[in-house]
Amino acid sequence: MAESIGINIPTLASLGLSSARPLVLVDVDEVLGLFMQGFGDFLAGEGLEMRVEKFALFQNIYRPGATEHLEIPEGRRLFDAFFSGHCDQIEPAPGAIAALNRLRRHAEILILSNAPADAETLRTRWLAKHGMEHPLILNSGPKGPIAAGLTAQTREPTAFVDDLLSNLDSVADHSPQTATFQHVADLRLRPFAPRSERHVRIDDWAELGAAIEAAVRR
Repeated sequence: MAESIGINIPTLASLGLSSARPLVLVDVDEVLGLFMQGFGDFLAGEGLEMRVEKFALFQNIYRPGATEHLEIPEGRRLFDAFFSGHCDQIEPAPGAIAALNRLRRHAEILILSNAPADAETLRTRWLAKHGMEHPLILNSGPKGPIAAGLTAQTREPTAFVDDLLSNLDSVADHSPQTATFQHVADLRLRPFAPRSERHVRIDDWAELGAAIEAAVRR
């Protein structure tokens, strides 16, 4: 393990990845998987509603008929419950599996997901179930520091994909040589998702996969 800004960074070799190939870091929720849809189904089972009215999470959770969103602490409790017992039930984003299968011919794929630690088993199971058996790292907070520690281990081109500008900006700040791509999988969320000129925004995985391949192939 290497250490960067107080966090432990696994070596690429320990993850079964080669430093002699390009490296692509990919998020899960709203990138590889339809998180909002899956979390919404979970909430429905709890007698609640997910109304996608803004690019947010807890502010989109309502009791039926309510005009004010659910209290944030209660939303966080439900979020934790979903990840601890149900996060393996989301559907893959359209085109994501095929795109990763093409990319893996030219690059190493590493899944970098912000999720509670107790979601690791279910998240790993979900990836394997859908043929995305790539190494998984669970992170918390901005992704720039850990991404920098990982990308610094290779001289080959690197790329990063996420839905959140905060994570994309963090990676761009800490690992400026890394190509950054924004992808928002949920059709309902796309109109509300902010964009930035710092990052390429592509919401179709076939097009996104081709763009990533072009960025990391010399």
